[in-house]
Amino acid sequence: MSLDAEVIPLDAARHQSPPEPDGPEPDGLLDRGLAFLRRRLAGDYEVDEFGFDPEFNGTVLLPMARALYEHWFRVEVSGVENIPSGGALVVANHSGTIPVDALMLSVAVHDNAGRDLRLLGADLVYQVPVLAHLARKAGHTLACPADASRLLAKDELVGVFPEGFKGVGKPFADRYKLQRFGRGGFARTALESGVPIVPAAIVGAEEIYPKLADLRPLARLLGLPYFPVTPTFPLLGPVGLVPLPSKWMIAFGEPMSLDDDDPDDPAAVFDVTDRVRETVQRMLNETLELRGPAFL
Repeated sequence: MSLDAEVIPLDAARHQSPPEPDGPEPDGLLDRGLAFLRRRLAGDYEVDEFGFDPEFNGTVLLPMARALYEHWFRVEVSGVENIPSGGALVVANHSGTIPVDALMLSVAVHDNAGRDLRLLGADLVYQVPVLAHLARKAGHTLACPADASRLLAKDELVGVFPEGFKGVGKPFADRYKLQRFGRGGFARTALESGVPIVPAAIVGAEEIYPKLADLRPLARLLGLPYFPVTPTFPLLGPVGLVPLPSKWMIAFGEPMSLDDDDPDDPAAVFDVTDRVRETVQRMLNETLELRGPAFL
């Protein structure tokens, strides 16, 4: 069962960056690296029931994504005050051919709101051995109602992309036009969990790998939802996998309260889904206009 999503704290402390180890802080990058390795070799670290490893995420994964975030895409963030301290479902648009937007959204939430965003990923993510392991380490899990509900019950901040592959793999001609928001699984989960929905708009991802065509026979052969042709890939080979340095903006809207809606009423679920989609599309249009040219 799916929450129609693409993509990769058990207590209050896990809303923040991983705690510093006991004892004096090691001096220098090398010393900190060695201390980190010693803790890993000794098994002196914790993971939660989903495989989330806060120390590995904060020490290894987030810094790698942050290099793109700060120096390549030059991401600007607004509306951080709209991210609540308790459980909530962040619902964002999805695009970019390769879901780099999921990584940038995670960095934006972590660095600006001090929380770990637990993304719900498609089955395909967890069928690739190395990618699946890293996604779990980063705190993400399958896009299924059971996992989402368990996370929300623990006051986690959960992220979902209802467009799924329809959004991330859409052609460049349809950029910034939201695709269908699945069957409303995310709305039903939010209603049942009694948490607000925080709409989010991501501008910039559409330009990193402009998808001009889709080699469908090759995609079927490889078991992929699509095989993109962009201005640089596959023409330039591995070099074509380098994303174009577009300017990014991420905006978080005001939390949408769902107290008056019934999760057992299909009409109410549809209405919430439609309202969220309209809100994200409006935010996209406004943020796109605010950003201006993609590469300046």
